[in-house]
Amino acid sequence: MAAFTCTSRPPISLRSDSKIVSSPQPSASLSSRRMFAVLPESSGLRIRLSLSPSSLTSIHHHPRVSRLRRATVVCEAQETTTDIPVVTDSTWDSLVLKADGPVLVDFWAPWCGPCKMIDPLVNDLAQQYTGKIKFYKLNADESPTTPGQYGVRSIPTIMIFVNGEKKDTIIGAVPKTTLTSSIDKFL
Repeated sequence: MAAFTCTSRPPISLRSDSKIVSSPQPSASLSSRRMFAVLPESSGLRIRLSLSPSSLTSIHHHPRVSRLRRATVVCEAQETTTDIPVVTDSTWDSLVLKADGPVLVDFWAPWCGPCKMIDPLVNDLAQQYTGKIKFYKLNADESPTTPGQYGVRSIPTIMIFVNGEKKDTIIGAVPKTTLTSSIDKFL
């Protein structure tokens, strides 16, 4: 399981996926429950919250969980499939630099948890913007020359090109709204 840790701001709403291991009785402790965040802008993303025992007690006594100020969020990536065409070092010039109109390139790697997390978002955007912008994926492990030429130092990195010129760069697993606002600037 690939995972990374981030801080939740603003407080997020939670739902409990009750899986009482020790006892089916209502008196079972909350520490055996798994809490998952509900983030509507991150479709397909399952997030498990790691809360301290004192936070769990406060959840029990205060049903308004959204009052929690800080929680550690562990985001679990899932294997996904994509219909987005692949670009490589050898096809870069013809598919990206000589393309008519804007092109979005997702630099990723198969071992990258955050890459797997944003993959469903990028797939949704590819469908949403069909005919308006071309989408490509570049595996940074299989084609390392192109990411090196453009200074890609961490993945996922998404770059938008217009008429062969790099116009925007988005680094990291970001919300769908961040990606749409970047794309909309070039349409």
